[in-house]
Amino acid sequence: QVQLVESGGDSVQAGGSLRLSCVASGYTFSSLRMGWFRQAPGKEREAVAAISTGGNVADYAASVKGRFTISRDNAKNSLYLQMNDLKPEDTAMYYCAATPWGGPLSQMMQPENYNSWGQGTQVTVSS
Repeated sequence: QVQLVESGGDSVQAGGSLRLSCVASGYTFSSLRMGWFRQAPGKEREAVAAISTGGNVADYAASVKGRFTISRDNAKNSLYLQMNDLKPEDTAMYYCAATPWGGPLSQMMQPENYNSWGQGTQVTVSS
């Protein structure tokens, strides 16, 4: 089982930036597809971004495309989410997720394909 620990969440004003980090252990990180998901109070969990094992393929939710960037450093067993131009609607608990699943890259954003989840880090954006 993969252990995932997120950090970097904070309270910021609209238009600000944050960088989330996730450190993985217990598995060969470079063999894992990774994703960021978020859940706001009273709402369903939604995919934010996902990245392939080598980091050369990434996918984003339409609501964050152009503002968020997912990246990974396999040498550091780390996943990142750079979030720029934050909006109040980005307020949520953000979760890092991992999977050894090797299905179609077009399905990387589907949470059911992930089997390991972190505890989450809170992002709050005020207007």
